[in-house]
Amino acid sequence: MVAAIMIRLANLPVPVSVAGRKVLVSPRFIRRLCASVLIAATSIAAMAPAQAQSNSGYDPRSWTYDPARNVLVSPAAPDQTSDGEIRPEWSAIPREIVHFSEAQPKGSIVINTTERRLYYILGNGRALRYTVGVGKEGLEWSGRATISSKKNWPDWRPPAEMRSREASKGRFLPAHVEGGPNNPLGARALYIGNTLYRVHGTNQPWTVGQANSSGCIRMTNEDVIDLYDRVKIGAQIIVRH
Repeated sequence: MVAAIMIRLANLPVPVSVAGRKVLVSPRFIRRLCASVLIAATSIAAMAPAQAQSNSGYDPRSWTYDPARNVLVSPAAPDQTSDGEIRPEWSAIPREIVHFSEAQPKGSIVINTTERRLYYILGNGRALRYTVGVGKEGLEWSGRATISSKKNWPDWRPPAEMRSREASKGRFLPAHVEGGPNNPLGARALYIGNTLYRVHGTNQPWTVGQANSSGCIRMTNEDVIDLYDRVKIGAQIIVRH
């Protein structure tokens, strides 16, 4: 009997103040309303990481430049291409010490663009090997120079030739992008002689190991920071195709 009375009391309408007026609302309606609010909050929380990820990097396949504000508009999520296609899962290839029989001065850099590997010469027949991204077809190059300077979180100033080339494709590059997480040069840059080329990091790590740059040598930020701390200004660098 007591249980039955308690159930009836729990289902009686509850007075609620709405716009200054008292109205009776059934407990069932209140329960449904609370459930709807909980579902909506859960959905918003689940969406938040994806939205944060979509604004976390710089993807040349999907970025747009707003010249009026001189800003890069948020690119696509790193796990999607510009048309929404899901990209295969990517993982970094770890750097490793390998045998290197070629006679080059200790502290030199040798890059094999066909292998897409960079070798930092340790001496005694050994080298530290890194995976790199290289110039895409038509933008490959080779040569010998020295590291002329090093920059921590470098600014990016696309050369006029690159800006003109991209403009002909309908993609307009900014004149200058400050160093930081949305900068395509990544965390570090090593400048090659008096050329426009660099060994630099990237906030698109999934592109490392591919041939898709404008001629620069691209590394993951973790690897370029490691290399940056080892290489001295004036070190020899050889790029072979």
